[in-house]
Amino acid sequence: MPFLQDAGWSVNVLFFIERGPPEACPCYQALTALGVRCDVMSSSEPMFVQVRWLLRELAASPPTVFVINLSSAGYLATRWIKRSGIPSIGIMHSDDPFYKKIFDEFVVGPAGNCLSDLVCVSEFLAQGAADAKTATSMHLIPYGVPIPNRTANVSKTPLRLIYVGRLVEEQKRILEVSRALCRVVREVPGIEAVIYGNGPDRQRVKRCLEEENVGTSVRLGGQVDNADIQKVMLEANVLVLLSDYEGLPIALLEAMACGLVPVCLRIRSGVGQLVEQGKTGFVVDDRSDQFVSTIRTIASNPELRARVSSAARDSIVAQYSDELNASRWLQLLRDKSGQSPEPDTSQRALLRGIRSLEFLEKAVAQKNDARQTST
Repeated sequence: MPFLQDAGWSVNVLFFIERGPPEACPCYQALTALGVRCDVMSSSEPMFVQVRWLLRELAASPPTVFVINLSSAGYLATRWIKRSGIPSIGIMHSDDPFYKKIFDEFVVGPAGNCLSDLVCVSEFLAQGAADAKTATSMHLIPYGVPIPNRTANVSKTPLRLIYVGRLVEEQKRILEVSRALCRVVREVPGIEAVIYGNGPDRQRVKRCLEEENVGTSVRLGGQVDNADIQKVMLEANVLVLLSDYEGLPIALLEAMACGLVPVCLRIRSGVGQLVEQGKTGFVVDDRSDQFVSTIRTIASNPELRARVSSAARDSIVAQYSDELNASRWLQLLRDKSGQSPEPDTSQRALLRGIRSLEFLEKAVAQKNDARQTST
């Protein structure tokens, strides 16, 4: 968003925050500090209320382009936003059931609900979307990350392995990752590991490490502010990412930009796009024997670490910097802005949409009341 502002765009973010004051949200803090206007709605409100609020905010100041980022209310508002003529852009972040549902409903679903454009963050997601029969335009725009001025010293010992991400078993398989790290420090000399992040399975990870009884060789490093992630990475040697699925892993991009050696599980989306086996990192087929064997190879060969570290960083600089990501988004937004109607036209259509939504909400409530009375 700073790049958009520097290019002359006015940016307004409509936040749906689950709980607590918005000032407690790191993203809200960062954006408001940059001078981005942020308006907030509780995601615990009924969906009709969320969508109605969203449409009212848009009607008050009709945007040139509307971008939906991980918001159910945003996608559900698409049918009314589309009628207003405002281009609506969705983002496919991951290879998971949630985004498959989004794709089915708002890309290849009823024409009245379809997005004008869909941005896919990985080549795998873009290839899958390209085969769809839809009027929605498809775009591949991978994430961008900052490129730090210095590179991690991957030759230093002990060799530090890190995991950075949510502490959840679903998708991330954090308990299996924890056990894999414990096995590595037992079987490969000169290894330590740190697990950074937070999430619902944090206590389970803590108990797992206690049961594995490896002392401080594998430890919980806590949650790190986004601004400090790469500072932490620069003190490590290897990033471990053994998820069941991803879109384009941001932690992997950040780590490679720092020159860390990535070791990842082979999955369909994202990893294969970034990690070329033995050149920019390593891909394994399990979280057990092959993973341990790969770490042993990396630990015993400092020349290999240095070579992979350099190639990994070079690949991110060439293809996945913040500047490249911003330039791709700017081009898309400029293209779409020429398709947007005059604000007065959009506003009238959005106000009609609010009235139709209110009518729909009343009809649903009456139907539910009738059903309860019948019961």
